Amino acid sequence: MSVAEKSQKKAGGLGETVSVIVQALVLALVIRTFLFQPFSIPSGSMRPTLLEGDYLFVTKWAYGYSRYSLPFGLDLFSGRIWGSEPKRGEVVVFKFPPDPSLDYIKRVIGLPGDVIQMRGGQLFINGTGVPREKVGQIDNPDITETVGPVDVYRETLPNGVSYDTLDLTPNGVGDDTREYIVPPGHYFMMGDNRDNSSDSRFAVGFVPYDNLVGRANIIFFSIAGGASPLEIWKWPTEMRPTRLLNFVK
Repeated sequence: MSVAEKSQKKAGGLGETVSVIVQALVLALVIRTFLFQPFSIPSGSMRPTLLEGDYLFVTKWAYGYSRYSLPFGLDLFSGRIWGSEPKRGEVVVFKFPPDPSLDYIKRVIGLPGDVIQMRGGQLFINGTGVPREKVGQIDNPDITETVGPVDVYRETLPNGVSYDTLDLTPNGVGDDTREYIVPPGHYFMMGDNRDNSSDSRFAVGFVPYDNLVGRANIIFFSIAGGASPLEIWKWPTEMRPTRLLNFVK
């Protein structure tokens, strides 16, 4: 084989490699934009449902697509296309209204037109108290992020969705609120860790429909102790195997 032929073959091999890499990147971008987006839990506001160190997939098509479905929030169109309304009780990733560069994850509590209020730690929707049953205590700092037993209450929303909430501080600052009337095209979000959640009772406010990114779907990895998934040597002691491949409810 001549030098020219070797160079040609080398150039062809390099071109094929670059082509494969570009195709893989485009495919990954399409999947992330339109199908699934990986998301890591950054805080304890959704404990005990979601823990810091949980890594989950967010279903992007669940509510259709807005500018925030696109990389970097590119403002290519207004409103949502192929939109679908979120259901009460679903766990949703959305863009923080005061600063859309930040992703938040909370539970949908109030729909457009609802009147939401907290009274003595109990959630009220349109004047009716949401059933709240004490189901026990959790004494595991990895779940509660605090030392000592924490009361756990199960709420059941009007549509039958049930989930557990933590009560870290009886008579906490968010246990008694004014009435919030959810405006059209907006949603009222709350964290399951009621005494440690910046949500629609506080800085988050009402969340516009366009800010929804997707529905939390499944936990594909979980690691404790602030460890990174790349720190494989910590897996034997820090990985939470019982949380892997759990659906988010």
